[in-house]
Amino acid sequence: MKIFQIALGILAAIGGFVDIGDLVFNMAAGAAFGYQLLWVVVIGVVGIAVYSEMCGRVAAVSGKAVFDTVRERVGFKAGLVTLIAAQVVNLMTLAAEVGGVAICMRLLSGLPYRWLILVAIVALGIVVWVVSFDWIERIFGYGGLCLLVFAVAAVKLHPDWGAVAHGFVPHLNTEDSLLYVYFAVGLLGAAMTPYEVYFYSSGGVEERWTPKDLGLNKANAMIGYGLGGFLSFALMIVGGTLFLAQGIEPETLGTIALGAQVPLGEIGLLLALVGILFAVGGASIDTLFAGAYNLAQFLGWEWGRYRTNAGAPRFTVTWMVILVLALGIVMTGVDPVQLTEYAVIFSVVALPLTYLPILLVANDRSYMGRYVNGRLANTLGIVYFVIILAVALTAIPLMILTNVGQG
Repeated sequence: MKIFQIALGILAAIGGFVDIGDLVFNMAAGAAFGYQLLWVVVIGVVGIAVYSEMCGRVAAVSGKAVFDTVRERVGFKAGLVTLIAAQVVNLMTLAAEVGGVAICMRLLSGLPYRWLILVAIVALGIVVWVVSFDWIERIFGYGGLCLLVFAVAAVKLHPDWGAVAHGFVPHLNTEDSLLYVYFAVGLLGAAMTPYEVYFYSSGGVEERWTPKDLGLNKANAMIGYGLGGFLSFALMIVGGTLFLAQGIEPETLGTIALGAQVPLGEIGLLLALVGILFAVGGASIDTLFAGAYNLAQFLGWEWGRYRTNAGAPRFTVTWMVILVLALGIVMTGVDPVQLTEYAVIFSVVALPLTYLPILLVANDRSYMGRYVNGRLANTLGIVYFVIILAVALTAIPLMILTNVGQG
């Protein structure tokens, strides 16, 4: 069925646009600045859709994923730097997502958090070992759609829709301009996190896309990330309507879920927690696969769930090791929300080396033939690469100057 064929884009969007970091960043941005930063989400949606379409097209035409092109286009040394940066950020993000899964399970069950970390790790390991790639897409992608409850909550809270519309126009109406820019950079970085394109392009290879699937690729990129952006709008509107006036900083997943409970009651809370659980669980699998994909592709190993676990043994061992490392990190007691905020900011620094090879290959006629970038895709790609460079240069200084968004 066609609806199942766009599951890859939905999973990539739910697990990328609306992971634990985005939940907190979007809600916190609304709580701090109301609707003023909605325009940043639009820029992020278009940017990730443009580059995902490119890397999906490259995967369909050449059968190669992102880290194949990184190695080919920037060379071994620069590629190794990109690989190390990507793996560190992926591991940080995975640990944060696993912690988020455990937090959701604790909120739903009341059981001890540390035991639920182990349960989360074991459950994720079993799912990745047993469940096919297609069904992983469907289960977590469509389960995460419970987050649409935040869209209903946003309407039920009766925001000032004129102010919401004004939020889609870039403007600065605050004395704390540094914090505003920090949130703008964080939201853009979270929207274009590198692991999204690692997972998306590798997923296209997993599904054995060919040039006949280029229409499906576009649908995945536009519908999937468009949906992710819509959910981000809803989260920011809820944050701006519910928390801003009361001076509440939504720094936990429990507080975020209250954004659905206040207007919709217990059913809203339950749907929010279930949606967060599937979204964060999907993000865990995205980042876990991304880490294994990256290493295998860079070193030229066989990889992919379609090969079965025994058919790609080094790939299988890699994701197992990454999962155990993530368990070690989250068992230290680190706050998953804070960890993912650091991961988002540090991932911004790795953006240029990730996206430049994609742009170069998609614009190379000798590589892509008649499927090379058109004028619009090439123009957008160049414009966004300039934005990516600016964001990469400012992310760390802004994190230091704002004390990681604390002002």
